[in-house]
Amino acid sequence: MICAEALQDYGLRSLGIGERLLPREDITLCEQVVLIGSGMIWNVYFGVLALAFGFVFAVALAVAKNQRARLIRKPAEWFIFIFRGSPLFIQFFMAYEAFVMLPRVGVEFTFLGVEIAAETRWFARAWLGALIVLFLNTSAYAAEIFYGALRAVPKGDLEAADAYGLSGWGKFQRITFPTTMRLAWPAYTNEAIFLFHATALVFFSSFPAFQQKGDALYYANYFADRTFNPFIPYPIVAVYFVLLTLVIIGVFGAINTRLNRHLPAERRQRLRIRPQVIR
Repeated sequence: MICAEALQDYGLRSLGIGERLLPREDITLCEQVVLIGSGMIWNVYFGVLALAFGFVFAVALAVAKNQRARLIRKPAEWFIFIFRGSPLFIQFFMAYEAFVMLPRVGVEFTFLGVEIAAETRWFARAWLGALIVLFLNTSAYAAEIFYGALRAVPKGDLEAADAYGLSGWGKFQRITFPTTMRLAWPAYTNEAIFLFHATALVFFSSFPAFQQKGDALYYANYFADRTFNPFIPYPIVAVYFVLLTLVIIGVFGAINTRLNRHLPAERRQRLRIRPQVIR
């Protein structure tokens, strides 16, 4: 009964639905589990959107890096190098400082001859600013994975496409892109897992939670400070992330099976999960 009440009061609190005040005294295990689970909504939000937009951008970066023209290849190479060469935690701080400075500088633009001041303060909020950083970071790592797979496409497949008269977009759509995804998917699965784990860094970055609508670590830190016992809330966070990882493995495993459905069983690549301790 107590857990049902906690779920009703705090199940969607991270979205601003339910009780506004956090429990201060006699904090129960159910309240910790429910509120930390509510905060996981934001971790899933960061991970899903960054992964979705990052996938598209990463494919474009990989194709650009594979081009012979320097004007196309070099910007992609430098973007990948910068975001893979610097720590994600530093990227959070640098982006936050940049987004905070924009309103001070006074960003303006002209529309139909009328000067309009652009409101940029929402970039300094976690729901958008942190998402942008995660999107750019995962795009760089995924682009390097896709670029390696793009270079590893068998020449025989490309020659067969040429023999059938495929070229340009048709060749890329039917041969190059599917083969690249099939080769890159196991490594990309590990990148997706790391991305969702990296959403925990949003709490430690400068990006503030809006009206106490924080992620899982936001509530775990609150309970640890209130109860003076970190050995309950933080393991709860770990369990939630383990469950989320299992979901990712299941979804990406199904996609991997779909990508390799045309191959004999002995030639199909299996997912091998290699968690990254530090990037």
